[in-house]
Amino acid sequence: MGALLCRKVSSFLLWLAIVTLVSAGFASPALADQHNGRKYTPPPATATIKVTVVRSTNGKAIPNAAVVFHPMKGDRDEGALELKSDEDGKVTIDVIPIGDTIRLQVIADGWQTYGEDYKVETDSKEILVKMKRPGAQYSFYGDGHGTATSTTTPKGQSSSAKPSPQTPLPQ
Repeated sequence: MGALLCRKVSSFLLWLAIVTLVSAGFASPALADQHNGRKYTPPPATATIKVTVVRSTNGKAIPNAAVVFHPMKGDRDEGALELKSDEDGKVTIDVIPIGDTIRLQVIADGWQTYGEDYKVETDSKEILVKMKRPGAQYSFYGDGHGTATSTTTPKGQSSSAKPSPQTPLPQ
């Protein structure tokens, strides 16, 4: 009878030790976070920004335009995120934190480059970009009407198509 009682007591003590160790194992990660580990900081809330790229003349979509988002810290550019517009001229991004300032740049073949700064203050923002055709080119060296005041010919063009009379022709 003494051996049976001793066996039951030792089984109970073994079971109690296992329960204590298991419960200490579950509690230790919580205690480690409070004392020694890093504290979890959740990421900031982000906004959903929808950009639509259209022609300024008729409002038709411009597909495959490069829409570049430049997150700004003060006057410094913090990198760039570039997306291409779909066939409807639309781009959607949802990684810009609320409260940030972004510089939006839109580049499309045959259109003037667009650029504007936007403050992201709400959880969603819709931006309509109306692209214009390139205007006249101005130069410090010209007269303001696209013609140069110089008499030199542009590179790749010659002023005469025939050889000069002083140059002998090969025979």
